[in-house]
Amino acid sequence: MNNRLEQYAEDLHQEILAQSSDEATPRLREEAFTEFMLELLSERNETDSPDVCYYEVKSAGRAPAAKLNAWALSTDGVTLDLFVTLYYGSGKVEEVGKPDVRRYFQYLRGFLRRAIQGHYTQIEESSEAFHAMQRIFEVRESLATVRLFFLTDGVVRSLELEQDTVPGLEVRYVIWDLDKLSRLRVGDRQVVELDFVNRYEGAIPCLQMQDPTGEYRTYLAYLPATLLARIYGEYGQRLLERNVRAFLQVKGGVNRGLQKTLREEPHRFLAYNNGLCCTAAEVRVESITNVQARLEWVRDFQIVNGGQTTASIYHAMKKEKLNVNQVVVQVKLTVLRDAEKVPEIVPLISRYANSQNKVNAADFSANGPFHHRLEQLSRAIWAPATSGLERGAHWYYERARGCYADDKARQGTLAKRREWEIQNPPRQKFTKTDLAKFENAWMGLPHLVCLGAEKNFVKFAELMEEDAEMVVDENYFKQAVAKAILWRTAEKLFDTLGLQGYRANSVAYAVAWIAEQAERRIDLYRIWREQRVSPPLSNALKVACAAAHKHISLQSGNPGEASKRESCWNIFRKASLSISDDWRKELSSMAFTAGGREAELEEEMLVSKWERLRQSFINDVRTLAELEALTGKTWVATRRDDPVYIYAEKSWAQLRRMRGMGTRKIGSLIEIISSAGIR
Repeated sequence: MNNRLEQYAEDLHQEILAQSSDEATPRLREEAFTEFMLELLSERNETDSPDVCYYEVKSAGRAPAAKLNAWALSTDGVTLDLFVTLYYGSGKVEEVGKPDVRRYFQYLRGFLRRAIQGHYTQIEESSEAFHAMQRIFEVRESLATVRLFFLTDGVVRSLELEQDTVPGLEVRYVIWDLDKLSRLRVGDRQVVELDFVNRYEGAIPCLQMQDPTGEYRTYLAYLPATLLARIYGEYGQRLLERNVRAFLQVKGGVNRGLQKTLREEPHRFLAYNNGLCCTAAEVRVESITNVQARLEWVRDFQIVNGGQTTASIYHAMKKEKLNVNQVVVQVKLTVLRDAEKVPEIVPLISRYANSQNKVNAADFSANGPFHHRLEQLSRAIWAPATSGLERGAHWYYERARGCYADDKARQGTLAKRREWEIQNPPRQKFTKTDLAKFENAWMGLPHLVCLGAEKNFVKFAELMEEDAEMVVDENYFKQAVAKAILWRTAEKLFDTLGLQGYRANSVAYAVAWIAEQAERRIDLYRIWREQRVSPPLSNALKVACAAAHKHISLQSGNPGEASKRESCWNIFRKASLSISDDWRKELSSMAFTAGGREAELEEEMLVSKWERLRQSFINDVRTLAELEALTGKTWVATRRDDPVYIYAEKSWAQLRRMRGMGTRKIGSLIEIISSAGIR
């Protein structure tokens, strides 16, 4: 175990060093570790879209000492996650004693107490902590559950500690230390086990049916809503790891209907609701007949369809304080015989079972051929050596979290592992969420990047679905790496400015501004060949980072939230910055857009065709529905009432900036307009 931990401690240390610059202060390294942890926890549905937020203050009078590194509040204001970090950054196995664990949890409780008591009025309004405290104060009446997370790169030897309570709130304590982190590997998840006999209200009566082919077995049961809410309260988003969406909240029409039924006609909930579609890896049942049984125990329980129902019931109990004792939910539980078929079949179950809210095909694309092909290229292509004393190395695309560490461990001897690491340096590793940041910033969508790693990746996947997946060849891989170098250079430059907060947001805006100003003609192949950003471009990036930080910090309300809005980006997009024009002299004659040269040529053809075509339709008042009726072709149902001229009056660049207008969709628009002809 010690060898495993020692190796992981060093690997984690290198991971954090790769994410931060040489100029990074201890606090910035702590922030990099926190960001690493938040992304890891978000991927595993332990939390949902947390924001980094540094705050530390000593006790003063009756106000307790407090420290916060990040926070997340559910949009319904019921559940709050608070995170505090103890980061050693030594690359060694550090032991964390019980007094330290207790003190750091006290810091979180101190922050919570300050927030609930309205201390936000006593701190700087432009700080990240001000907006966190203000929001928590606003939802203090609806708040039901608070989870306190202690994150550390040390090892907590004693997990037993006194867990203080907070009046009126359910408080849970969560520790993520080096040992717990080291156990996470590719495909390794903390599975949900439900022991109905010993932990809950007894075995669940059900009907059982065996698939004639033996591929799966299905159980039909009815769960009391109180039991379902209790399970959701204990496991939260971990129940939904294989669900294609998170809880959509009560804003949607379907969820408002669920709440109305629970409030006014709870006895009819079973009749109105479609129930849950679930999966499990293993079950234990007591068979009564060939059809009747009692479900006693379930391993790796997952809700693949019905997350809306589950969360709505929990929401109704916790926030609305509704009595759901009369509510029963039907459940279809499928147990697959072959575990290897789970990744293939479960998404299909979710897709075909879903009838309450539309599921986009992009929700299923994370493990598609795009990512597999990029992974293959990253193992085969060597980056150029930057000097005669160096060898080239791979830019390692980590499609699945943990595969870098696993690949390294499989090399065997220490000497072979070191040689492998030289060929695949940690600073040249990037993940699918990293790629989504690089691409969306490059394409002028930094407000999406500011949504956070996981949500930005979903948006990136949707855009890929919109435009058709990119051509993933050697040229695309080199361009992607160049964008990674551009992004990471901007991060390092930001660290030299001595600015506080909004680092990721500012970098996203700065990279997007540079890309927009250059009309995406920054020479990515030059960056690939030299494996660096030129001094003139570095200077431009540094100025853009400072300007972006100032712009975001001056936003009214919560600057972090403001940076997620397209309107905030649109203002900065047009900003005129005082930068030498030297970097513009290095621009390529060719724009680098997603999809490789083949896609570039296709887009060039569409641009030319659109600019010729649109001039004839600028005054066309017909609606697209009329054009569909005339041509027999269909376009986008939600845009059928739009007149043709509102599109025709836009240039290609303006059209591409419209929400959801990818090249595939514009190509279809060109086809339907040209087929309709001029009236």
